[in-house]
Amino acid sequence: MIEVKQKKFVLGELFCGPGGMAIAADNVSVFDKKGIKYFVSHKWGLDFSKAACATFEKNLKKHSPDVEAICQDVNDFINSGLTEERRITALAFGFPCNSFSSAGEREGLNSKRFGHLYKAGIAVMEAYNPEWFIAENVSGISSHESGKVFKKILQDLADAGKGYNVVAHLYKFEEYGVPQARHRYVIVGIRCDIAKTQQLVFKVPASTHGPDKKSFVTAAEALASVHNTTSWGSSFTRQAERVCWRLKFTAPGENAWTLDELIDESKYPNEKLEQYLKRLPWYDEDIAPLGSIDAIRQKIAWARLKNCNKARMSQIYRRLEPGKPAYTITGSGGGGTHVYHWAEHRALTNEERAALQTFPKDFEFCGQKEEIRKQIGMAVPTDGAKVIFEAILNTFAHKKYSAVEPNPDFCFSPQKRSAEEQ
Repeated sequence: MIEVKQKKFVLGELFCGPGGMAIAADNVSVFDKKGIKYFVSHKWGLDFSKAACATFEKNLKKHSPDVEAICQDVNDFINSGLTEERRITALAFGFPCNSFSSAGEREGLNSKRFGHLYKAGIAVMEAYNPEWFIAENVSGISSHESGKVFKKILQDLADAGKGYNVVAHLYKFEEYGVPQARHRYVIVGIRCDIAKTQQLVFKVPASTHGPDKKSFVTAAEALASVHNTTSWGSSFTRQAERVCWRLKFTAPGENAWTLDELIDESKYPNEKLEQYLKRLPWYDEDIAPLGSIDAIRQKIAWARLKNCNKARMSQIYRRLEPGKPAYTITGSGGGGTHVYHWAEHRALTNEERAALQTFPKDFEFCGQKEEIRKQIGMAVPTDGAKVIFEAILNTFAHKKYSAVEPNPDFCFSPQKRSAEEQ
């Protein structure tokens, strides 16, 4: 039997969630010119959510039978869990985005609960000095204090352990075949001594979808193969009558605030309102029977979202557009944030949401319905993560791939080391 040479990266993951990033890593491998296989094998994943850990373990054990799902507070893990038995050579962490997201606290590093959780990754890097790491966060992280917060985080990551060459890039995942306009910063770091010895330079993988490229994958295409038959994701959310009517007056791609404009006669006089309503596919069946235009206006006024004058997020009761990628799937929030079908007057099921996040069809979730909704919304799209993991493996294998030069403003090397050491 011919022995196949291989380079295995043993991966640990903080804030692992259900395993969107993990499944991506475990399904990617590349071969260099000498036939050496480069691949990732999971050692452990940590999360505070019992449901997420159960999901992670259930699915990752299919690929990495010895993987450990650690359900623990990250600070407790850093203080006592970094044992020799858990030593890793690669690290992944999507540090919680609550303090940087436009839908969250927006307190940045001032958030006592979330602001410094990226330092948990640094603690692991200090303990194990992995060969590379990958981290992820929301696009809004770069706007705090005119970018100073993000640059501090990138410099702190570069200075961790033996030092890392760090490259951050804002990935627009719809440009990589994900049926969702999800924009996230992904940070990749390669240990300086390894980068120098092996002459490794990470470059940003080039996008594959968009103008003059492949067509974007649409929401309708992504949901075409979803049959809502799983035990974990097929349940429909019961919609109140007012919510159903709110959706009936909302065109595909529009949101709840449209109704405020529809009842404003200065913006929508009778003729213009009738034109808008008659373009809705369900006009004849649902709206015309209401009778006069005045009766319809009264129904719109009854259905509109009231008592909400502050946070007018564009995603509130927003319907998908079938011919475009979905807008961003979120894991937090109550009614109005569940993502709504373009033709049916309802929120998406968890199975549909998972499809837009590109989880594999055989992926199984654990937990109650709302726990699963949160797991899906907080995850990294699997197909998007695959692109980045493949680029990392290609870099180590010295295998060329279609790439673009990173923004130099988001490239960092250790400050505490001399140029010679780097």
